[in-house]
Amino acid sequence: MTVQLDSPDQLDSPDIQVSQRPASNYDKFPNITVSGQRVWRGWPQIFTELRLQVERATSAPIIVVDCYPGTDLAELHEAAAQQWPDCELVNAEEAALASASLSALLERFLTPDRVFGVMSPHALREFYDADRLAALTVRLTRRSRPTLVYGWGAALAVTDPTLLVVADLARWEIQARLRRGQGNWQVANGSEDILRKYKRGFFVEWRVADRHKLGLSAQMDFYLETNTAGQPMMIERGGYEASLNAAASRPFRTVPFFDPGVWGGQWLKEVCDLDRSAGNFAWGFDGVPEENSLLFDYGGAAGGAVLEMPAQNLVLARPRELLGEITSARFGAEFPIRFDFLDTMGGGNLSLQVHPLTAYIQQHFGMAYTQDESYYLLDAGENATVYLGLKNGVQREQMLAELEAAQNGQPFDAGRYVNALPARKHDHFSIPAGTVHCSGKDTMVLEISATPYIFTFKLWDWGRVGLDGQPRPIHLQHGAANIQWERDADWVEKNLLHLTQPVSSGEGWREESTGMSELEFIETRRHWFSVPVRHDTHGTVNILNLIEGREAVVESPTGAFEPFTVHYAETFIVPAAVGEYIIRPAEKGQEVATIKAYVRGTGR
Repeated sequence: MTVQLDSPDQLDSPDIQVSQRPASNYDKFPNITVSGQRVWRGWPQIFTELRLQVERATSAPIIVVDCYPGTDLAELHEAAAQQWPDCELVNAEEAALASASLSALLERFLTPDRVFGVMSPHALREFYDADRLAALTVRLTRRSRPTLVYGWGAALAVTDPTLLVVADLARWEIQARLRRGQGNWQVANGSEDILRKYKRGFFVEWRVADRHKLGLSAQMDFYLETNTAGQPMMIERGGYEASLNAAASRPFRTVPFFDPGVWGGQWLKEVCDLDRSAGNFAWGFDGVPEENSLLFDYGGAAGGAVLEMPAQNLVLARPRELLGEITSARFGAEFPIRFDFLDTMGGGNLSLQVHPLTAYIQQHFGMAYTQDESYYLLDAGENATVYLGLKNGVQREQMLAELEAAQNGQPFDAGRYVNALPARKHDHFSIPAGTVHCSGKDTMVLEISATPYIFTFKLWDWGRVGLDGQPRPIHLQHGAANIQWERDADWVEKNLLHLTQPVSSGEGWREESTGMSELEFIETRRHWFSVPVRHDTHGTVNILNLIEGREAVVESPTGAFEPFTVHYAETFIVPAAVGEYIIRPAEKGQEVATIKAYVRGTGR
């Protein structure tokens, strides 16, 4: 086996190198097959089934459709009016707090900042006017005809519905709707800054909604997917449970999404087969369950129906099977590790930044743990660099003064204060919270990090504005409170570089620890292999990426799941419940490589 770790492929030109790659085989729509489930597609089928379900009710039936915030209630109302004209329609959100009262309740959690808030501890009932909600409940007991109650929190108004339907949609679709001008829940803010709308969702609405949805899942009769306008899809609760069970018992991929940015590059466009006419793609989210979705293909009797649901549903409902008992005991129902892409190939530098220390993120933002991270280089240009740590002898007051001046238009000489390290393909840079860092231009980073990814304190953004034409938010006060000034060139050399160590090897394979800092809870292992390699989750979730080679196959040694093919640069998740699994090259004798991450101390 020959692997040139010291002489990685380098690019003379990102455009030339990318264009010479084989045609992309990256799967943008990975799915999980679930057989034997009933699926209803489109409003006519869905309302026909709901009417059949309640036709034997001894009294006027009441159907509750409790909707995740962001669901198109106008479409739901119009469809119900057309498909069930003799049914009374009630929007439960009419009992919600007035917008001003809701904003007052949430003021300390939303904060004046464009980006950062505080994690909401609220229950959805707190967002409703108690008197109006009680009056609605009484009103609903005095009905003489079928009634459909809908909206986020509809279940709060009905104590014993004839049917309970949970309407849901993917996190990325919510973001897309916010960008198109939809407002947050009960707020007329459609034209507001997208960062502020996203903040309200991230810190408040989605936290409360996930808790509320989880509380309904055991009682619901149907799960309703509403991602695509005019094309809803519905499954029974049994089908919903079967889908989660299928995902929790086999390797799977989440549905990736990609976004442009001021520093974005061209690598993802080619390797992941994205829109060639787009200016760039900066981010790729592939392996972030809180943001990504799962696609379930019901095939067979369902006619090839594919339903999309938030991957977060799996995390919330199957934490032990997915994460493992020890990891879920430590992190709760949260997926603690994420893989994502940062593409600057032919682009620019990321913002100079730092992430909060654990105590700081707990005290200021209500998060349990912080964003320790690392940069794994999938590719790099000839002169690529990663900025990591401060230079020896940097004076705190001087650097902060110049960063402050930079906010008023003065240039900031990052190279005077921050180490610029050569970056090569397959290098891995550990970046514990508190370390000043950023990726330079002409790098393709697989970012392996703890999940609280929104908490980036920008110190300097090279004088740029965002794609919206507005200055990108700088958080120098937060950043200054978290920079670990002793992490200079000497400290970085000793603690963050040259950490790759051999672990074990055999004929046709070898395993390495790629060197995450002892300050971080993530362990990473790289396998180079031309023969099948045996893995074991050892009771904790594994998350992997195929970092070299065109494709590989993941198999069960006992046939517990169907062989699963992964392609270059694809991230995949192996639930803790899987136990033993094998990864082999798709072509016999082909040399491939994976990098695997898991929570340190729970696996090996």
